[in-house]
Amino acid sequence: MSEPTTERWDLVTEYLEILKLSLMDLLGHETLTARRNGAGVDVVPLEDRDRRIDGHEWPANALTMIGLARLNNIQFCLETVLADGVPGDFIETGVWRGGASIFARAVLRTHDIADRSVWVADSFEGLPPPEHAHDADSKLHEARHLMVSLDEVKRNFDRYRLLDGQVQFLKGFFRDTLPGLDRRWSVIRLDGDMYDSTIVALESLYPSLSPGGFLIVHDFKLEPCRKAVEDYRALHGISEPIERIDWTGVFWRKR
Repeated sequence: MSEPTTERWDLVTEYLEILKLSLMDLLGHETLTARRNGAGVDVVPLEDRDRRIDGHEWPANALTMIGLARLNNIQFCLETVLADGVPGDFIETGVWRGGASIFARAVLRTHDIADRSVWVADSFEGLPPPEHAHDADSKLHEARHLMVSLDEVKRNFDRYRLLDGQVQFLKGFFRDTLPGLDRRWSVIRLDGDMYDSTIVALESLYPSLSPGGFLIVHDFKLEPCRKAVEDYRALHGISEPIERIDWTGVFWRKR
């Protein structure tokens, strides 16, 4: 009896599509959004579903705010390196509630990959105070909604039955956890917002990105992040074209 290849592929596709909607909190009857109101926050029903899908929106309960196009990009990059045999793990630097990394682990699970890990790097205490001149105006370290504990992120993985030995957590600011990390990467996803967080991640991780692997930048629209990427590429003569994912996300494939 032959394997039901087409049927299994359809089930995998449906699972990943439903997972994306779930991580964006778009499956419930009442989807909520958070709005800043002075020093506080109001939680109100979501009125514009397209803003959530496009990643423009700060969700109250969702596990990711990156939107559908950037989730699709994670799937594309992972499935491409798997198909092409590009060696290495997946790492995300800056994870918030963990949704993007949860999705990456799900992609590996659906392809029965047992020899690659998902690395989840974050302070789990919010962003650091600005130290670099390009971050001088940043107030992100004061944003309490960006402070999500390690225990909460682990619980989120566990909710989807994806907390296992192929998920590795790196707790601490990037300058303390990323330098000297001796791994081979196939997909690197940067979500550090700031110049310092982005440049440290690039300096620490990019030299170990396998040829044929992907570098994804979440916050390219933000000037400090974009400047860090441009400075690193210029310093190291990186000429691979930057491809746009959506209004803020970009990526390129290492030759």
